[in-house]
Amino acid sequence: MNTNLTSEQMEILRRLDACTLANAIETFHARLRNEGFADNSIRCQFPQLPSMLGYAATVTVRGSAPPMVHSHYPDRTDWWDYIVSLPSPRVVVVQDVASHIGLGSLLGTVHINILRALGCTGAVTNGAVRDLPAAEKLGFQLFAGSVSVSHAYVHIVEFGTPVEIGGLKIQSGDLLHGDRHGVQAIPASIAAKIPRAAAEIIAQEQALITLCQSKDFSLEKLRAAIAPAQP
Repeated sequence: MNTNLTSEQMEILRRLDACTLANAIETFHARLRNEGFADNSIRCQFPQLPSMLGYAATVTVRGSAPPMVHSHYPDRTDWWDYIVSLPSPRVVVVQDVASHIGLGSLLGTVHINILRALGCTGAVTNGAVRDLPAAEKLGFQLFAGSVSVSHAYVHIVEFGTPVEIGGLKIQSGDLLHGDRHGVQAIPASIAAKIPRAAAEIIAQEQALITLCQSKDFSLEKLRAAIAPAQP
């Protein structure tokens, strides 16, 4: 967990689109290029909303089967204390480990309002979400494997432990970014250096785009322009 980022650095990271962010991370060789992001089984529910950034509050749930006794599982509130123990902004990450993943949803109108009040900007789950209009109205971003009409028998199993969502392994406190392209983790060791790297990438790409759209475009000029970036 890197809590040494300034509010300005956090805002710059949040405003980056996911593709530029991924490109910037690649320049530091901090991880393999096929790691650090969730696969396309995790879909952005509100592509029109701004990018999401926050520290991961990890939760594990089950919910496809009823309890052995009584009609429902008891509600837990202790995980709220865990969430507020993390630095803000926060992103709730819910791994559904039920035998039928996504049959029911933990994340509906009530929980979304509670989580927003606890400083969460969005949620990520391999399971289901519901009450989409309410979440969208709040500007609460959701990334999910599916959508469900019911909460079924969803209940919290544990929290604060490592989870895996769409192939992305997430530890409690990891810094996560997400937009219409998907969700990725930002390595703590390079987080503060990413804004400058991203700015350089944006400038380089814009120069190439300008050339490609110019009346003076030629293959010779294109090859000359990309030559400095070649390894």
